[in-house]
Amino acid sequence: MNRKRLRLYLVLASMAVLGLAAFLVLRALDSELVYFLSPSEIAAKPPAAGQQIRIGGLVEAGSVDKSGGEGVIVFTVTDLASQVAVSYRGILPDLFREGQGVVVQGAFDEAGRFVAAEVLAKHDETYMPPEVAKALKESGRWQETEGQGDAQVTQ
Repeated sequence: MNRKRLRLYLVLASMAVLGLAAFLVLRALDSELVYFLSPSEIAAKPPAAGQQIRIGGLVEAGSVDKSGGEGVIVFTVTDLASQVAVSYRGILPDLFREGQGVVVQGAFDEAGRFVAAEVLAKHDETYMPPEVAKALKESGRWQETEGQGDAQVTQ
């Protein structure tokens, strides 16, 4: 073998190893991703039981029930087109309230109930997850006000 051919084989082998490493890294990252869905997307295509997902929307007015046994709180997340009932055991964030934006992370159990492991409330008066704002705009219930980019949701 001459030097040029040896160098070519070395470059090709290096590229193959680098490609394999990139594939393995991307595959590992894909299994760790938590997808963000709106209640309408869940209604259209329910995820598999046990699959970790995030649901974003508004806490439906009048849906929070803290009377569940063993500290379980049940509430409904909506995008004003569809709803998902959520059960959560733990302490809710201080900013959690009805009519406000929320993101819940968890999974559906075998019975089809969404069990949240984490509840994230919005951090200020103008924040809304982009996917939720898009779903509200598509439903025609999102009204932007002049000036500051604040928005109102109409029922």
